[in-house]
Amino acid sequence: MKRFATLLTVVAIACTTQAQTTEDSVKAIINRLFEGMKNADTTLLKSAFAEDPILQTVATNKKKQIYIRNEKFGNFVKFIGQQKAGEADERVEFETIRIDGPMAMVWAPYQFFYKGKFRHCGVNSFQLVRLEEGWRIQYLLDTRRKNCDPK
Repeated sequence: MKRFATLLTVVAIACTTQAQTTEDSVKAIINRLFEGMKNADTTLLKSAFAEDPILQTVATNKKKQIYIRNEKFGNFVKFIGQQKAGEADERVEFETIRIDGPMAMVWAPYQFFYKGKFRHCGVNSFQLVRLEEGWRIQYLLDTRRKNCDPK
């Protein structure tokens, strides 16, 4: 009987862990991106992304017109690789995570610090896909503004 109770406990824990594991694994891959940024580790950074990811920013020009700025992934990786560890520090909060099978969406407000100084804040909108090697970021769209309070 004790063995059966232990088995039930293990199954209950496994079910609970499984429910948390998918969301946690999505968070982990996004945290990998920011760990790679903070440590200027381009290998770690690239491992968070799918092949040929899309990176875009919702920006405002001098005439206050909103437009979409595209960033080449290679340029982003190159920029991070030119930093010293600790210089590019983006701090996120996971506000919303939605998962449907092999696709996930994450809404994550952030604050960006460069060389120890607050630069801007905004929201990252991630689209992830679960590939054979696990979750990877396929699409990242962000906003950037300066009118926010650093934490």
